[in-house]
Amino acid sequence: MTDELDPHLQDAYTEVLRRNPGELEFHQAVREVLGSLGPVVERHPEYTDAGIITRLCEPERQIVFRVPWVDDAGRVQINRGFRVEFNSALGPYKGGLRFRPTVLAGTVKFLGFEQIFKNALTGLPIGGGKGGSDFDPKGKSPGEVMRFCQSFMTELYRHIGEHTDVPAGDIGVGGREIGYLFGQYKRITNRYESGVLTGKGVTWGGSQVRPEATGYGLVYFAEQVLAHRGTSFDGRRVVVSGSGNVAIHAIAKVHQLGGTVVACSDSGGFVVDEAGIDLDLLRDVKERRRTSLTAYAEERGIEHRTGSVWSVPATVALPCATQNELDAADARLIVDHGCLLVAEGANMPCTPEAVDVLREAGIAFGPGKAANAGGVATSALEMQQNASRDSWSFEHTEARLAEIMRGIHERCLTTADAYGTPGDYVAGANIAGFTQVADAMLALGVI
Repeated sequence: MTDELDPHLQDAYTEVLRRNPGELEFHQAVREVLGSLGPVVERHPEYTDAGIITRLCEPERQIVFRVPWVDDAGRVQINRGFRVEFNSALGPYKGGLRFRPTVLAGTVKFLGFEQIFKNALTGLPIGGGKGGSDFDPKGKSPGEVMRFCQSFMTELYRHIGEHTDVPAGDIGVGGREIGYLFGQYKRITNRYESGVLTGKGVTWGGSQVRPEATGYGLVYFAEQVLAHRGTSFDGRRVVVSGSGNVAIHAIAKVHQLGGTVVACSDSGGFVVDEAGIDLDLLRDVKERRRTSLTAYAEERGIEHRTGSVWSVPATVALPCATQNELDAADARLIVDHGCLLVAEGANMPCTPEAVDVLREAGIAFGPGKAANAGGVATSALEMQQNASRDSWSFEHTEARLAEIMRGIHERCLTTADAYGTPGDYVAGANIAGFTQVADAMLALGVI
């Protein structure tokens, strides 16, 4: 963001840069939130008097540990594990685990910082945290993945609990990995503490709709934005980046609502399927065969392309791959296509420069902390079911998810109006999430 910071906020940001050298993604996430808070600290000097901004930018706890495991050839491998327990003012730390070679301390801190505000926006009693490892499950055998997960949990278990810190999945951590992690936790603790992890299988403590939740929630949020502008998904041409869990379920929900997703991508390129992405084939390629979109292209008889998926014209764009995937040049393509809405399915997929381009062009922009909060919201619903030894139907859980996403949309709009930035979802999300956490921190004293 290009806006200048209030002096109090600038002091806090300067301290973040000093304390966290080289962690560019974390710097970006902090700067993005602080850029919205000028009107807040002007109206509420008690936040700066109590050091809320500086405290909020410093994790309550950071855990880094070694993860040794043995591969199928009998060689010892070493990875690094992370858990950042960022803020527990509203409830136990809550946030996923990411297994990816690019995971570093700064990656986990940026994700954990975003999670604080995302979780607050759900209105549910959960704090913010995140974790992961530089382990890459791609190309590993099931036995190797299991041994890694067991070693990872052998250290992590001492730091988590259903009233302390509740991890879930993220990139590289799906139902298989959650199963191995939960099994090791149960084995070590000798407790069936089902609320300690979310994203579990529905037959052993998991929630209906959890696999679908982030993608579905994204589209429910986008549907509200379009409705606020007097339109809908019906007949809309949509482009989705990514082809993992979030993207697949976003595509499914767009098709249910009458839109057509004509393109999706992965790390090797993208496909354009003018008839609409074939979900059955996409799931087969990405979830069962765990291969690239080249296989999808071959079976559909279409071209597998390289370059930017945002070169494909659409009126709704849903970036669902990874952070900083959509830059200013991509944003200008989106503007030229006459796009109405960009909503983030991934965490911080748009660079600050891209966001500036989109907002200046008058395109509705749904930031990830609001638009992709459906996953963690449904995780919190899973925690409710675990606490009460209950299990809800798919229909009931999806209705709760839709209700939560409508509430987030409304909260963003009303907060933006209250602080003089009507229709600005970025300001609305940042301010609404921040003020809820800040008020709780004030009530709890200097801790």
